[in-house]
Formats: sequence, C-alpha cells, structure tokens
Amino acid sequence: MTLPKRMIPISKPILGEEEKKAVLETMESGMIVQGPRVAKLEENFAKVIGTKHAIATSSGTTALHIAMLAHGLGPGDEVITSPFTFIASVNSIIYTGATPVYCDIDPNTFNIDPAKLEALITPKTKAILPVHLYGLACDMTAIEAIAKKHGLAIIEDCAQSIGARWGQTMTGAFGTGCFSLYATKNVMSGEGGMITTNDDKVADLAKAIRGHGMRRRYYHDLLGYNFRMTDLHAAIGIVQLGRLDEFTNKRRANAAWLNAHLTRVKTPKCFTSCGNDCAASCSHVWHQYTVRLEGASADERDRAVARLNEVGVGCGVFYPVPATKQQHIIDLGLHHGNVPLAETISNEVFSLPVHPSLNGEDLEYIAHHVNAL
Repeated sequence: MTLPKRMIPISKPILGEEEKKAVLETMESGMIVQGPRVAKLEENFAKVIGTKHAIATSSGTTALHIAMLAHGLGPGDEVITSPFTFIASVNSIIYTGATPVYCDIDPNTFNIDPAKLEALITPKTKAILPVHLYGLACDMTAIEAIAKKHGLAIIEDCAQSIGARWGQTMTGAFGTGCFSLYATKNVMSGEGGMITTNDDKVADLAKAIRGHGMRRRYYHDLLGYNFRMTDLHAAIGIVQLGRLDEFTNKRRANAAWLNAHLTRVKTPKCFTSCGNDCAASCSHVWHQYTVRLEGASADERDRAVARLNEVGVGCGVFYPVPATKQQHIIDLGLHHGNVPLAETISNEVFSLPVHPSLNGEDLEYIAHHVNAL
C-alpha cells in the first residue's frame, strides 16, 4: 500500500477567529499587562478545575517555582517526584534549595508508582510532586493516603493534564496544581501558567511571590519575582479554555483510533480509578500519544523516529533522558536514585501526533508508516 506523502506535525496550536478577535480587543483596550483578562481567566480556570483559587503566572515553570515557595520549601527539605518528566518538574524543586528525591514509575502508565513512594519518605520529606504525564492522572487515591499519613503537601505537576480526572476530581484539585499554557498544550495562551489551590494561605503567598512580593502596590512584604501573565496571553487563554471539551473529545477519538490500528508498537493504555482500559468516559486527555518499542535501545528507537519524520509523520521523544542522568543534575550531585524502569522506558518511548487537527487520512497515514517500521 502506497499513500501520498503527508506532513503531519507532532503538535499544532489551534487559533481561530475568536482568539484573534480577543487579542485585537485587548490591544485596543490599552490594558496589555496583568489586568481584567487575567482575572477573568483565573476565575474561569478555578471553575473548570473545581478549586477556590487560580493564580495566573508567566509559565508552567514559574507556576511550579511559586508553588514550591508558597509551601515554604527550602534548603534541607526533600520533595519526592518522578525522574521521567520534563526537567522543569525537578528544576523547580532545586530553585528553592530543596532536594529532589526520585520515585520510579509504573511501566503501564509512566506515572510515579505509589507502591515505591513510601519507602523514600524521610524526616526531611515535605512534599510529593506527582507528574500527570502525557495527560493521564496519577493514582491520587494512593498518593493522597500516603501524603495524609505522613503530613506531606501535594504539589501536582498538571502541565500536560488539564481536563484529566482521577475519579470525579480534576487534576489540580488534590493539592496545589501547577498548569502550563504553553503553545503546544491542550489549552494554551501562547505562554503562561496557572496555580490552583483551595488553601487561602498558599494562594495569598503565590499572588505576592509572582509580583515582587507585593500585596499593596510598592509595599514589598517578601522576596518575590516578576512571574506575571499579560492580558494579551490571558485573552487567548480565555477562549481556549472555553474549547477544552471540544479539543479533549477530538484527542480522545484520535487516540482510540490509533489504539485500534497500531500493531508494531505497544500502545498506551488509559487506566481509571477502577483499573479499566479506555472507555468513552476515559479521563485521559492525551496531551501526548506515547508508544513503546519494547526491548529497543535508544539508538534503535531514534532510528525509528527518524524514519517516521522522514516520511512526514512528526514524532517526538518525551523524554530521552531521565532527570537522574541529566548533566546539570549530576553536576549538582542530585542524581542519586534507584529508577531502573524510568531508565529503560526512556530508551523505548516516542510520541505520535494526536492533536485535534488530524483527519482520517492523517490517522491512516500514521498507522501505515508506524506498522511498517
């Protein structure tokens, strides 16, 4: 079977007339920096996630950094997280002077394995940072129980999981949630982030930290940063947030089609709180559709990715190097951890397009070339 060559990007931001109109109206209003549109996005975001507060920031990374500081983390403290994640998850811990502790992952979900978590807790442990990777919620029932037992804070990395649920609760509502609104995310503002919380104290500190420590203009109560979102970014985010269900449903449909038609690779599974695989009510939001070449070396995986990219199937590797093997982490002496599954899976995984812009011909083209590897 020969199919006409296509060029299918791994991700594709969707910007329509409504987003363009919102930006133009913001420019014409003269209110460009943090203003009423940021406040409106925060209000809408809190309603979607189901939290009392939402605090907009300049990026997902600054959201994580602020959340760490708002929880009082600093030198001498430990935070348990996944080594199989974008580096911002780990860097945000290091920014505060705290120490990351790495918990290995579940080979089916790629998320932190709660069964391995409790053994890592020490008197220095102050928080757990679960990463809801690729759009699939971590096992928050188990993580909440462990956190409650040991008096630990939960700071969720929700950068890829807006709209995902564990049971009936949205990610970002179990503790302090940190979202990314970067251009490739399921809902985006171009660049930006969001913190969600039900904790009044955390919310108050987060708002102050993002604006140079100010609660009143030019009165600086604590050391803060310029981590604010602009109204231009918020204008896009408001429109995009309103399209969350539309985007998510299309991603789910695309992922279900790929799961049914890919044979050459191990396809991802969607596990809900009851342990079922994919269903119409699946809570996975498919930020990435990540497959495995089981038993492959990193070089073999990279060659497969290169072949797919050559024929126009845009692929990415998220992530080829676990945090424990990143050079700056090694240089800082913060690389120690027993995470064999994370190391193995980082050699085997790659991600295929799943974004809402795909059509039926795109999906057939992807499946044809993946199955021909």
